[in-house]
Amino acid sequence: MDWPIAEVARMSGVTARTLRHYDEVGLLPPARIGANGHRYYEEHQLLRLQQILVLRALGVGLPEVGRILAEQVDEVEALRGHHRRLLAERDRLDALAGTVFRTIAELERSRKDGNPMTINRPENLFEGIQPSQYQESLHDFPEYAEEVARTVAAMTPLDIEAGQRERTTQMILLADLMAAAHPADAAPVQAQIDSQYQAVTELRPVSAEEYRAVGRSCVDNNAWRAAYEAIAPGLAAYQRDAIEVYATTRLS
Repeated sequence: MDWPIAEVARMSGVTARTLRHYDEVGLLPPARIGANGHRYYEEHQLLRLQQILVLRALGVGLPEVGRILAEQVDEVEALRGHHRRLLAERDRLDALAGTVFRTIAELERSRKDGNPMTINRPENLFEGIQPSQYQESLHDFPEYAEEVARTVAAMTPLDIEAGQRERTTQMILLADLMAAAHPADAAPVQAQIDSQYQAVTELRPVSAEEYRAVGRSCVDNNAWRAAYEAIAPGLAAYQRDAIEVYATTRLS
């Protein structure tokens, strides 16, 4: 039994464009190509796609995914390894939720007391946060995701820490706007989204559809949704909606 690319895209949640890219880079060739030019996949390809998506969810770049799949001999042993990585990722997300919870508590206490927030151990702000998770926000645009991966690989620990601080600050600022009942299209919200967009385009220009993909990933990507929801329930969808407004009004 085989499945056409459209059905595989529906089942897996991966776009047909991404599946075609996986074929082009030799990561996931289809079982056959029909007379109509459409790609068809069998069970072996579906199992391989599952492994690809698990590794991508763990923040592994496409070149490294290809190397891992090429070196594996036994599928069961490979899946056991993926399972161990997923358990480790679960623990990382638990640590991330605890990190954000502590930050919220400290910010609320400082506002109540009227005293500036004092960070005794700045690294506590970033426990459980990995910059490579950002790649998954562009899974529909693998070429740009790989560019992000190369940039992250070249970052120093200080660069990573600075980026994490900036991202955490952006999320908290947006949560404040949501708590103040500003709609997604309000000027202060759109100003914050514009600031985020300018940071995204430091690598290269980003189209409206690519930026929409970033917004959708705030809800669809488990790691980022957990980070947003740990700060404030509903924040992931609020960010997505604000980006949708920005992409429609300023980029389209």
